[in-house]
Amino acid sequence: MDFKRKSCILAAFFLVYVSRKACCVQGATSNAKKSPYDAAITHYEMLSPSPSGNERAFCQARGACQGKTVVCPDQCKVRKPVKNKKQKGCFIDCSSKCEVTCKFRRPNCNGYGSLCYDPRFVGGDGVMFYFHGARGGNFAIVSDDNLQINAHFIGSRPQGRTRDFTWVQALSIMFDTHTLVVAAKRVTKWDDNLDALTVKWDGQTVDGVPTDGDAEWRANGGEREVVVERTDDTNTVRVQVANLVELNIKVRPIGKEENRAHNYQLPENDAFAHLETQFRFFNLTDLVEGVLGKTYRPDYVSPVKIGVPMPMMGGEDKYQTPSLYSPLCNACRFQPQSGTATT
Repeated sequence: MDFKRKSCILAAFFLVYVSRKACCVQGATSNAKKSPYDAAITHYEMLSPSPSGNERAFCQARGACQGKTVVCPDQCKVRKPVKNKKQKGCFIDCSSKCEVTCKFRRPNCNGYGSLCYDPRFVGGDGVMFYFHGARGGNFAIVSDDNLQINAHFIGSRPQGRTRDFTWVQALSIMFDTHTLVVAAKRVTKWDDNLDALTVKWDGQTVDGVPTDGDAEWRANGGEREVVVERTDDTNTVRVQVANLVELNIKVRPIGKEENRAHNYQLPENDAFAHLETQFRFFNLTDLVEGVLGKTYRPDYVSPVKIGVPMPMMGGEDKYQTPSLYSPLCNACRFQPQSGTATT
């Protein structure tokens, strides 16, 4: 009887041990290995750096990027770092884009969501197009249920031309009851060592984004934190509105050689400082609108002619707004809450 009782007790302990061991093994496995059906964006394995020191990752999710190795680009290494700030590393996207972009960076004018030059866009679908707008005009770049981004265009029309040369001089980011504006100052003569970037928060000018310490300015926009962070000593920032949008922005002029090569015929007393921007969006709806916004729709098919040197996108009549601060246009979706700053 005692022997049987001891045998039962030992068997019970053995079963408890085996079950606990299996549980631990399963937990360790789930932590160490992701399911192949996990979100592709984050399903990758970091590899050893390349011989030149660039970060590398091996995409593991099923889909277009499975089995591909993506490499952090050279431009992620900022040549002129902001004081006391580490500026290195990449965002890795192993979805169908197979894209690697810098955490701390200048805008990549050939990357998804970019807006540069005489306005040239690369949409959320990866298709490049031009949208000229109009000199002095304001246009909705993105208009969604909880976000509107307008752009103010500057430009020049040389004698004999039928349209303006245009560039984006300012961006207005509207959400909840708040408005954040990032703009390039009018500059007579360009100097890389002088800051030509200005920031306004709810109509009030921000008295300089710090250049030391964390090199950032923060505001609490209700439920959303807003951060403007320098990614170079002057004229380059990263803007974040929590859970809505991230922008990498650089202010740059039109140089003499660029002016000559394109025959812009710009006056000598204006450097035409403008913004180069790359956007990263979060939580857009399927009905998002705007010159750039609509290219993020899941059912969007670009109407531009692929393969031509300057594929043109129309829509000035749909997306023109009365001012930089207005959410109103023929196709706009954003409904501002009462109290939104309009200056």
